[in-house]
Amino acid sequence: MSEKPPLHPADLHGVGRLAVEATHGITDLVETLHQAFRRGPQPFGAPAKEPTGGIAGLVYASIRGIAHLVGHSLDAVLLPLIPHAHERDPSPEHEALLSALNGVLGDYLAANANQLTLPMRLRMDGESLELTTAALAAHSPPLGGKLLVLVHGLCLNDRHWQRQGHDHGAALAAALGYTPVYLHYNTGLHISVNGRTFAGMLETLVQQWPVSVERLEIVAHSMGGLVSRSAYHHATTVGYTWPRHLRSLVFLGTPHHGAPLERGGHWFTLLLGSSHYTAALMRLGNIRSAGITDLRYGNLEDRDWASHDRFAHVGDLRQPLPLPTGVRCYAIATTTGTIPGDFHDQLLGDGLVPVSSALGEHHDPRMALAFPADRQWVGYGMNHLDLLSHPEVYAQLHAWLAQPAGQ
Repeated sequence: MSEKPPLHPADLHGVGRLAVEATHGITDLVETLHQAFRRGPQPFGAPAKEPTGGIAGLVYASIRGIAHLVGHSLDAVLLPLIPHAHERDPSPEHEALLSALNGVLGDYLAANANQLTLPMRLRMDGESLELTTAALAAHSPPLGGKLLVLVHGLCLNDRHWQRQGHDHGAALAAALGYTPVYLHYNTGLHISVNGRTFAGMLETLVQQWPVSVERLEIVAHSMGGLVSRSAYHHATTVGYTWPRHLRSLVFLGTPHHGAPLERGGHWFTLLLGSSHYTAALMRLGNIRSAGITDLRYGNLEDRDWASHDRFAHVGDLRQPLPLPTGVRCYAIATTTGTIPGDFHDQLLGDGLVPVSSALGEHHDPRMALAFPADRQWVGYGMNHLDLLSHPEVYAQLHAWLAQPAGQ
């Protein structure tokens, strides 16, 4: 068995900073619990905010002081090494771990300039593209005019499109002549933040593409569909040109109206907060990223989240945002149920996203997305990740994207 490459200094520094920050957080949590139990049998009410006194207070302050000192030591030792170090471990396992970490804590990592933060980039074959005409023109094999952009979902990365020996992008390239380009991004950031960055990156890609773009298609999985809708909305608002090239937008299990698991987690943290004994534990629920809390209702714009605490229960504040006009929009939903209407189909959907949310259905007609009947498809006996590799899903993708431009 070959040895794993050593951790990159940037990773060591990032992990070390996370450990220091976690020490601070756990110390705060334990101190709050300590205060709650000192207050005696008063189960409801806000936790005490005053610092702990006496010997216990000295202990808590000492732990924080040591953690602060360790943090400065890490900076002194590792920061000088980072600019001169080789590339990080490029293995799929390492990238999968970083992608999952960014999905859960990505906004926190970015806000604290942690070295573990993933930048947004466009990739082919796991390698970042240099978005200049000269670099793209020198690419081997040569790039074609039928451009297919694939956008992954929460906690994933571009390599997750390769699943069980299949890659939708590679298969569509072989069958229909597309050139597949894969987005890789920090899924813990707000969807609208990623949408703006993606919109600008697509504009650069199309402007610098070395041959004329005949058609542009986007295939997006899960959260990636929300990021793509947000990107299109931003692009049309600021006047980018790439939406004029966009022919199709295919959503694979996208939670257009949210995911019940995030709403369930939100209610759980609210219940924890009802007692000062458990209020400190809310912090464990409140570490989840902005990207995850955006999935509560399917936020697409800054105004959907900017006016309130994202952990507060304020209901669905989204404004209606229809599907892109003049673009063929398709929705694929899957369910672990085997027949329409059975328990799994109705309650669980694909395990993460209900069928109704994936198809854009909503009780308020203003919020419902108007996917034509012939641009919807439901797969049975499949889970959320099967959308990336199931032969029936690929067959439907192929059928839709093979249609001539006039149909």
